[in-house]
Amino acid sequence: MVRSGGGRVFIGSFTAAGGPGLVIAEAAAQGGALTLVAAVNDVPDPSYLALSPDGGMLYAVSETAEGAVAAYRVDGGRTELAGPSVPVDGSGPTHLSLYAGHVLTANYGCGSVTAVPLRPDGTLAAKPSGRLQHTGSGPHDRRQRGPHAHQVQPDPSGRWAVSVDLGTDSARVCTLEAGAPALHRECALRPGSGPRHLAFHPDGEHAYVVNELTPTVTVCRWDASAGSLKPLTEVPLLPGAPAGDAYPSGIVVAPDGRFVWTATRGEDVLSVLAVEGDGLRLLGTVPCGGHWPRALAAHDGFLYVANERSGDVCWFAVDEATGVPRYDGSVQVAAASCVVFG
Repeated sequence: MVRSGGGRVFIGSFTAAGGPGLVIAEAAAQGGALTLVAAVNDVPDPSYLALSPDGGMLYAVSETAEGAVAAYRVDGGRTELAGPSVPVDGSGPTHLSLYAGHVLTANYGCGSVTAVPLRPDGTLAAKPSGRLQHTGSGPHDRRQRGPHAHQVQPDPSGRWAVSVDLGTDSARVCTLEAGAPALHRECALRPGSGPRHLAFHPDGEHAYVVNELTPTVTVCRWDASAGSLKPLTEVPLLPGAPAGDAYPSGIVVAPDGRFVWTATRGEDVLSVLAVEGDGLRLLGTVPCGGHWPRALAAHDGFLYVANERSGDVCWFAVDEATGVPRYDGSVQVAAASCVVFG
């Protein structure tokens, strides 16, 4: 894995917990170390970010009870808000992605997916063009009384958008109809697993769902032609029973498809899994470098971890042969929640 590249980095944080808002950093061209450059604090709780393909626009959810999405214009060394935030008609948006000329948000609080159209210049339309309300519940008495959409993203083919719902133990495959998210198929996962995030394998035929309510990852077969997600097996993320809280969060797949990494809050570890055909094999865990790892990002042979409660972003050099991350350093970002590379 190459140990060079550098570039612009964007870090989200929870302003309600003392975070600085949107943080702009630079990654060293050699070694992967981050240097903080600036912070923009004009949107509350920009907890998750997504960059446009050309790198000229950055989008952020505002994870508040009201729920909104914001767009920033990225121009050289400047990152500025590009118009007012747009309400998403849903509470607590936790994730967003770009799909078919729209920004999609996963609204955890109310369990829905919202579509906001993009104008030709990449800025946001004044209001959403549609919303898909999830329905259902799960067996966990406190966490699954209703739907809780936690993530939405396009599949590798670009034909579908897939939303992962912690409250209903399912993933929904969607398209857009007249600008509104429309359900194509709901794919059931194990009751009580609490699916949180999904990551696709580079082969476009497998997907891995990290489960928050049990420290496992579900390996699925993805059929882009049919828009179908089929669970194959479920693999533990810890070598034994957790000592206390264990809430998996982030998941990323190595660009070459050989490894999968996840983070587990409470246990505060990163799990390393080897991809083996239609399955995964747990190779081991390493400390995450802080407390409450909320999100992961892989970039140029390094793994980056946003540790929410210890307020730092750590980076790890990944061993090319074994996939095992080795701690290399960190920067302080209070209530860090997300890392995105430009």
